[in-house]
Amino acid sequence: MTDTVEALIAARETRKWLSALDNRPADEAEAYAIQDAVARRLGPVTAWKVGAATPDAEPFRAPINAATVFENTGHLPANMFQVIGVEAEIAYRFGSDLAAREQPYTRDEVLDAVASVHPAWEIVDTRFTGFGSQDRLSHMADQFNHGALIVGPAIADWRALDPLSEAVTLEVDGETRMETVGGNSAGDPVRLLVWMANVGARSFGGLHAGEVVTTGSCTGTVFVQPGSRSVARYGTMGSLTLTVD
Repeated sequence: MTDTVEALIAARETRKWLSALDNRPADEAEAYAIQDAVARRLGPVTAWKVGAATPDAEPFRAPINAATVFENTGHLPANMFQVIGVEAEIAYRFGSDLAAREQPYTRDEVLDAVASVHPAWEIVDTRFTGFGSQDRLSHMADQFNHGALIVGPAIADWRALDPLSEAVTLEVDGETRMETVGGNSAGDPVRLLVWMANVGARSFGGLHAGEVVTTGSCTGTVFVQPGSRSVARYGTMGSLTLTVD
């Protein structure tokens, strides 16, 4: 595993992208162990990404480091990324700890620990020579394609939000590229938060006050070019604008 961790770190530092991992993860447990080891090398973990392929599927996650978390900004430099895949998401910030424990947290306990909810962008990227060019476990080991997380302003009365009926439109340079209602493949994002509290964040001691969990794309991934202007318009959560140049 050590050589895989070193290869992924070196790709970030040198921007010499990997054609493949010499020792690919054998299973999800090994892929997560590589994720965690890379994250600990990159600095403090202050956020997480979590998603699921369907409303009933086992979720997946990746830790996100402070260096790629941005608050209320509409601009990032393009030289941060190899590819720029924008996703409009819904993110939850925790106001109190949910330390790892044997007794599972209930849905109500998890929601009571949430401090605020935010519209968010995730930019997906890759340390491989082509986006989506590798097997799933290799991409999982590579922080599940994370590039950056941009957290927008907190919404009012977040408990009234119904993510399953939230409309989201994604525009790029004035052209509508995606329109969805409840477009997250995982369905209910609170299910993902409960999984994170009970399973996903255990290797880091659980979830901690101040951490943000972004719960997967509402729009799918839209790849954009440097200099383009993306706008995510939510039905009740306001809008976010992002230029990467």
